[in-house]
Amino acid sequence: MPDPEPPVAELLDLAVTALGGARRDGQHAMAEAVAQSVDRGEHLLVQAGTGTGKSLGYLVPAVRHAVLADERVVVSTATLALQRQVVARDLPLVADALAGRLPRRPTTALLKGWHNYLCVHKVAGGYPEDDTAVLFDLGERRGAADHPAPDAEAGRESLGDQVVRLREWAQETDSGDRDDLVPGVSDRAWRQVSVTSLECLGSTCPMVDECFPERARAAARAADVVVTNHAMLGIAASGSPNVLPEHQVLIVDEAHELTDRVTAQATDELSLATVEHAARLARRHGGVPTTDLDAAGRALAAALVELPETRFADGLPPAVRDVVGSVRDAARALLSALKPDPGRTAAAGGPDGGVKMASTAMLSLFEVAERMTADPEAARRQVLWCSRSEDRRGGTLTRLLVAPLAVHGLIRTNLLAGRSAVLTSATLTLGGSFEPVARSMGLTGPPEATAQPAVETGVAPERPSNGDEATQPWRGLDVGSPFDYGKQGICYVARHLPPPGREPATAAQLDEIEALVRAAGGRTLGLFSSRRAAQAAAEAMRQRLDVRVLLQGDDQLPTLVAQFSADESTCLFGTLSLWQGVDVPGATCRLVIIDRIPFPRPDDPLMAARTEAVAAAGGNGFMAVSATHAGLLLAQGAGRLIRTVDDRGVVAVLDPRLATARYGTFLTRSMPPFWTTTRRDVALSALQRLAAAD
Repeated sequence: MPDPEPPVAELLDLAVTALGGARRDGQHAMAEAVAQSVDRGEHLLVQAGTGTGKSLGYLVPAVRHAVLADERVVVSTATLALQRQVVARDLPLVADALAGRLPRRPTTALLKGWHNYLCVHKVAGGYPEDDTAVLFDLGERRGAADHPAPDAEAGRESLGDQVVRLREWAQETDSGDRDDLVPGVSDRAWRQVSVTSLECLGSTCPMVDECFPERARAAARAADVVVTNHAMLGIAASGSPNVLPEHQVLIVDEAHELTDRVTAQATDELSLATVEHAARLARRHGGVPTTDLDAAGRALAAALVELPETRFADGLPPAVRDVVGSVRDAARALLSALKPDPGRTAAAGGPDGGVKMASTAMLSLFEVAERMTADPEAARRQVLWCSRSEDRRGGTLTRLLVAPLAVHGLIRTNLLAGRSAVLTSATLTLGGSFEPVARSMGLTGPPEATAQPAVETGVAPERPSNGDEATQPWRGLDVGSPFDYGKQGICYVARHLPPPGREPATAAQLDEIEALVRAAGGRTLGLFSSRRAAQAAAEAMRQRLDVRVLLQGDDQLPTLVAQFSADESTCLFGTLSLWQGVDVPGATCRLVIIDRIPFPRPDDPLMAARTEAVAAAGGNGFMAVSATHAGLLLAQGAGRLIRTVDDRGVVAVLDPRLATARYGTFLTRSMPPFWTTTRRDVALSALQRLAAAD
């Protein structure tokens, strides 16, 4: 008979053996800490360096706890790549390996946002053809952004051909999951066969028994371990907790991205396009006149033209506030006019999907306008700004945006309270401490906790961080890394260069990049603070060097990364999406160049507002916001260099402030512990030796 409570160490060994791996001390330390925390109902922050095997480090104790305690565990990942790895490989492997040592076999499920699943009622004609002028509301676009662009084959298809292929796929798919469709399709095509949760007809749908998202949710409610993503956590944190099944344990992988995902999910926009979209649906599918809303939309457009592209620290200007109030009032009146008529049915014999679509768009418009005209007390907890960008037709799109000033309260109240949470990543300590990340998630923490490999930082004292926050005790643990960063890598800071200015790249920086890439023989990943900087560097290196230089934007990112990996002499230059998630081990990546410390832009509305709020409360706004942001990105970017125990190379930071500024120590302590130097000849010699050996 199985041991009624098999030790987590024994179970981890079984899983690692099944995977064909070897014992890793850091992985065992992590698994033991996770098991202890979920059993005690505590919060745990675990920093597990690249190569630790953190997926098994949390999945084994999660499965063990779910079965032995009969408590559901939700696991969330930030990227689709990791989600696929967990669902398709790691979790099934753990379930198989542990089945004979647990009282019963664990059950698992995958849960995504509603619009990730095909709607059988829409495919059958229960909804009218969608108005694709405005593809998704802001939240929908965020979800769609999780999907990479379709491959070249799908990209050559017309919209009509993609929809035809989708309808054929609808007849054979068992999951209805967009990610199971290969090759993929564009967002416009997918929108023709999917609906949002608000547009769904729910229990009144005539095809509810065949509904793919309902099946996924039913499976999640019955499973021991449910795998989801940070977008779903963002929805739950923003006030819709029922999107997740009841659970007692939450495990957040890639936890360093959680606050940004919650912020993105809680951000709303208002523009002429969103007003016109709601009005068009109301007229077309609701059969109601929209005279007042049309007039309010025209007034909004005129007001937005005059607005500066800036943050409104004291709320919207009075004239703009009045216009947004008119949009709010007109949308409220149309909501009443669009109330569902129980007697109205669609051609397919069920409730009218078109009316539901119109009502959903109008409700979204009303809620956004109401949020932007909130009372002064509520407004102080928000950030309002005007933004301009290029639209799909090459024109200018002007939008009003609103976001929460802080999200730690949303995370603390709606995600962490009342359950045990495990937050893990390769980069959770900033400046050598877990506290910045812990506080960003609403956890009270030890004032001065220094993370050491496989050493606990202690339990947080039971005290609130300010008067209106409940205490959230937690532990921090850095289980180290199997890599010897001090011997495998060099961090070279180009102290002799002038500090970076407004120009995308200085002549001195370009000369430095040329010398470094030449010494490395290509083999360079260039991480730049802006697209202009990446483009300037790429164009210069293409003229000066004989190596191939790929530039983000020239092709789809997965294609560029594959080309970079395939040719050791190739360079890849790009911006933010290359700083995280790119995994290119071996001789292909011997040099990582970081052009400047990645502080947020001075005119970033959210960062500026948060900096001011910290300063107003007596704190150091620069260190709490800008330096923390930069430290996290530096840790992620520098982490691209060493991916295996055999990797060697140089991280070159072309910003002398990392060596000269007072905050430089905080930033360098946030990065992997490379051997550091400011000597150019040392870095060039190391790269030349590596190139000669490859």
